[in-house]
Amino acid sequence: MRHDKLKIYIPALLLALLGFVIAFQFVDPAPPSSLIFSAGQPGGAYYANAERYRDYLKQRGIAVTILESAGSLDNIKRLKAGSADIAFVQSGIATGSDGLQSLGSMYYEPLWIFLGQNVQLKFLSELKGKRIAIGLPGSGTRALALQLLQQNGVDESNSTLLAMPATQAAKALIAEKVDNMPADHSQIDAIFMVSAASSKAVQMLQHADVPLMSNVRATAYTRTMPSLSSVLLPQGALNLTRNTPPANTALLASTATLMINKNLHPALQALLMQAAADIHAKASLFSDAATFPSKQHAGIALSKVAENYYKSGPPFLQRFLPFWAATLVDRLKVMLLPFIALLLPLIKVMPPLYRWRIRSRIYRWYDELHRIDAMLADSFDQSLLDDLNRIESEIRKVHVPLSYAKELYDLRLHVALIQDNGRAKSAQRKNVSVV
Repeated sequence: MRHDKLKIYIPALLLALLGFVIAFQFVDPAPPSSLIFSAGQPGGAYYANAERYRDYLKQRGIAVTILESAGSLDNIKRLKAGSADIAFVQSGIATGSDGLQSLGSMYYEPLWIFLGQNVQLKFLSELKGKRIAIGLPGSGTRALALQLLQQNGVDESNSTLLAMPATQAAKALIAEKVDNMPADHSQIDAIFMVSAASSKAVQMLQHADVPLMSNVRATAYTRTMPSLSSVLLPQGALNLTRNTPPANTALLASTATLMINKNLHPALQALLMQAAADIHAKASLFSDAATFPSKQHAGIALSKVAENYYKSGPPFLQRFLPFWAATLVDRLKVMLLPFIALLLPLIKVMPPLYRWRIRSRIYRWYDELHRIDAMLADSFDQSLLDDLNRIESEIRKVHVPLSYAKELYDLRLHVALIQDNGRAKSAQRKNVSVV
C-alpha cells in the first residue's frame, strides 16, 4: 500500500517541482545588500541625514556607503553615471529625468543670507557691486543663488561672486566682524547658503550675531520659482536666550528631495520610503509633524513605489514581516502559479487515482470470473474449477486498506459462489455417468 502511494504521489510531486523550477526562472532578483549614498560635505545637513539613513538601513541588513560631494549638481552627476544609488538633491535643480526618479521631498532647506559688517539691504537687487559668497560649483546653493541674483540684475559683470564653501565663508565673515573691519576692506559682504538650521555654518554665524536678511519678497519668488516655498523663522527660534533672530524673519526655502537611480530595486525603494517617514516625519523649525516626506516639490517624476507609498503606505508584507522575509515572500509570489496550475488539480486527481489503483487489484479478476461463469453455464470442465482454485489462491495474497476490505471479501464471495456452481455441475455430471 505504501508502494502504491509512492507510485502515485511521487510523480505528482516531481511534476509540481518541475513547475516550481520553471517558475523560479521568472522570480525577480534579490535586492542588493548594499547602497551607495551620495551626500554633501561632512558637517552639512545632507551628510548628517545620510548617516541617519545608514543607521536605519543597517538595522535591516543593508550596508550604506556615504560619499562626500560638492552638493546637488555633483549628486545628480553621480546618479546619472550609476556611481551612486541614492542622493539628496535640492528642489529645482533636477529638471529632466535622464534615468532619475524621485522619492519625494524630505524637509525644507531654507536659504540663509547673512550680511557682512555694516551691510544693510532690503532687496537682493541691492547686492549689486558687493562681494557675495554663493557656494562651490556643483552645489545647490550656488545654482539657487545664481537664479535669484540674475532675477535681480546681479551677476559677475557688476559684482564679485565668490566660490567658497559655507563654513569657510562663515569663518571669514565672523573674523571680519570680530576685527570690526571697515566695510571698504571687507572680503565678504554677504553669504548665501542653503542648509538646515542645525548646520555648522548657520550655528557659527548665529552665535556670532551676524545679521540675517529677511526676504520680504519671499512670496513673490515662489510665484516665479515653483520649487521654492516661503517659510517664517519666528523671533527667537534659533536662540531664545539671546533672542536670535530679533524679529520674525521671512526666508525662501527649497526642499531636500531624495532622488534615486531608476534601476534601484523596488524593495529597497520601499525600505527607503519607510526610513524617510521615520527620519523626517517629526516637527521641525519650519514644518509641522507629518508634513514630510511629501510628494510636493519632487522636481521630477516619482517612482511607482513612491507613488504607491503616498497613496496607501508601506507594502503589505513589510508592515508585518522583517525586510528580508517580506522581500523573499514578495519575490516568490510568482511561485504560486505552479501551485495553482499544477498542485491543486493534482491534489484533486490523486485520491481518485489512488482509489482506482487499489480497486484495480480487486476488479481485475472479474473479467476472468465472468468468462469461467459463462463457460460453466454451457458445460462443465475440470480445468475451470482448477482456474477458480488458482484465482482464489491469488486473491488471498491481495492486501488492501481496511476501507476496501468489503470489496475484497465480496470478490471472494463471488469466487466461492462460482466454485459452488462448478462443484454442483461436477456432481450432477458424476450422477449422470453413474446412471
